[in-house]
Amino acid sequence: MTPKELMISRYEAFVAKDWDYLAKTSTSQSIEELQMMPELEWLKLEVLNAYDNIVEFKAYYRENGKIGLLHEKSHFIKENGSWKYADGELFSSKIERNEPCPCGSGKKFKKCCAK
Repeated sequence: MTPKELMISRYEAFVAKDWDYLAKTSTSQSIEELQMMPELEWLKLEVLNAYDNIVEFKAYYRENGKIGLLHEKSHFIKENGSWKYADGELFSSKIERNEPCPCGSGKKFKKCCAK
């Protein structure tokens, strides 16, 4: 499994709330820590760039009726022949008004969930 494939599988695990898998594929996140994360409805994942042991992505989510964006450059390390999530560098990005709405409506963000 490549770091990009691991990133995608970890996103899917966040969607499914598979804390065990997330802890097993991380160098430092415990199940207890992961279970304390805010209750989010994950909407969409965009992998922007993947090279060597780095994957940059944007993940869109809904929390308390509002859509948010997590933009991160994740770092992975190989441990015992398997890639694991090590840490990430967060960016303060926002959803642009003219982007397609992450909710999947087909409308622009400004005409949909940004209201």
